[in-house]
Amino acid sequence: MIDVGIRLPEATLAALKAVAAECDSTVGQIVREAIARDLYRRQRAKTSDRTDERLVAPLRALLADDLAYARDWPDLMRRLAVKGFLLREAGGGIVLCRSPGGQRLCKGSELGYSYSRLLARFGAPMPGTDGLPSRRNHPSPPYRIAGPAGIARPVPSGRPGD
Repeated sequence: MIDVGIRLPEATLAALKAVAAECDSTVGQIVREAIARDLYRRQRAKTSDRTDERLVAPLRALLADDLAYARDWPDLMRRLAVKGFLLREAGGGIVLCRSPGGQRLCKGSELGYSYSRLLARFGAPMPGTDGLPSRRNHPSPPYRIAGPAGIARPVPSGRPGD
């Protein structure tokens, strides 16, 4: 180990000494463990999946009227296509993509128009979706062994068609 000197307020050092005495440890051990926990937490922290605001702000301005004044899904899709964009279902929401190419740009909610907001406004799910969260993240239904032959059967999800 390498010695590292740190400066602490007297009250902090007194509190560390009290904790060390209770735990039959040393101030150094408590500080090392606290640093290790903090480093572990930082390494495991989720990174934000939010799109860079420098990209979203111009898109929000460019598409504001189209998103605000579209009468229904087909009208919104036409408006976006004219400007070189399209919407796709993704993880229970929608994402704005380039057209052609399909490069994901940002979430609909980052533009101020979540899928649930547009769904409520248009009164119908986006064409090509069933209006339910995407099942792409769960490609196989859960199975259980049932029947005398031990045949694997899908567990009903309660959705129509299951």
